[in-house]
Amino acid sequence: MKKPLILALMAAHAFGAAAGARADEPKTAAVFDTVFVNSSPQETSPEEAARIQRMTAALKLALEKTGQYRVIDLAPVASQIDAVKDIHDCNGCEVELAKKAGAQLAIVAWTQKVSNLILNLNIRIEDAATGETLKGGSVDIRGNTDETWDRGLKYLLERRVLKEQP
Repeated sequence: MKKPLILALMAAHAFGAAAGARADEPKTAAVFDTVFVNSSPQETSPEEAARIQRMTAALKLALEKTGQYRVIDLAPVASQIDAVKDIHDCNGCEVELAKKAGAQLAIVAWTQKVSNLILNLNIRIEDAATGETLKGGSVDIRGNTDETWDRGLKYLLERRVLKEQP
């Protein structure tokens, strides 16, 4: 009588452990190139263009380092992405493109430049199946330098995007 109960408990424990292992697997993430929204009167500088590329690379690296995300290759949907004017503001097209690429998550980032003094960094993580925003954040930075962008992104990731939810 006790033996079947013990076997059942062992099987339930093993099943629970296996389910937990699957839950810990990283989610596939379609990380789109960071968008630069220049609403200032100045033209976009080569330094700003380089910062945007660095921001995309740093975001991908930070997500991978957590072990919670696996960034996927977006080459299969590259022509469709190129056809979109602004991936962060396309009425959900990022979610559809993420699904087509085989990702569980759509991740968009953008920087808005108001002036050389005032910029805003933003990240949004969405569920590709539902379109629901799961995490995100925004941070204002003062100054348009490599250092302010790097510090702003670090703060945004640590305090808003990658921070564990209570």
